[in-house]
Amino acid sequence: MMGLGALAASQPAWLKAAIVIAGTFILEDVATVLSAIAVQAHQISLPLALGSLYAGVAIGDMGLYGLGYAGWHWPALHRFLTLPGQDRTREWFLSHTIRIVAISRFVPGARLPLYTACGYFRVPFWKFALTAICATLVWTSLLFALSLKVGHWLLLHQAGWRWAGIIGFVLCIFVIGRLIAHFQRMSA
Repeated sequence: MMGLGALAASQPAWLKAAIVIAGTFILEDVATVLSAIAVQAHQISLPLALGSLYAGVAIGDMGLYGLGYAGWHWPALHRFLTLPGQDRTREWFLSHTIRIVAISRFVPGARLPLYTACGYFRVPFWKFALTAICATLVWTSLLFALSLKVGHWLLLHQAGWRWAGIIGFVLCIFVIGRLIAHFQRMSA
């Protein structure tokens, strides 16, 4: 009987890429951690994992911008968007686009409202996209590198308990992100 690792490793590259990209739409940090661990377990190649992560995160970021842009064009979507007043806020977004996009990449819970607001307030797409892609390259690469190190240690030293360690590491990344976002909402 084929083991789970061998089964995953035998899948075509396009399917592995599609799974990683889809994972970024659900929980991108968790997808990053799991992709790095899959690289350590030789279930996916490093270039395919990173390329798929970068593509999935960038597509998701552009989608958030597009959602905000669509909300500006279609009043029926306004009820789903929580945004401040338009005139002064639009000017602020236009003059601080790079800072807003770059910082929100590193602050849990900030991307959804801020990237959507960038689209809603029609900041220049090229400026948004270029900044989002650069920030994604930095953040995803750092988290991926950390996950490679932790994943390597877990797979090498934890034998039968490695899956518990991997689940614990993934939960830790997830919970820390949620706690930071929760404390930010409380202090606002």
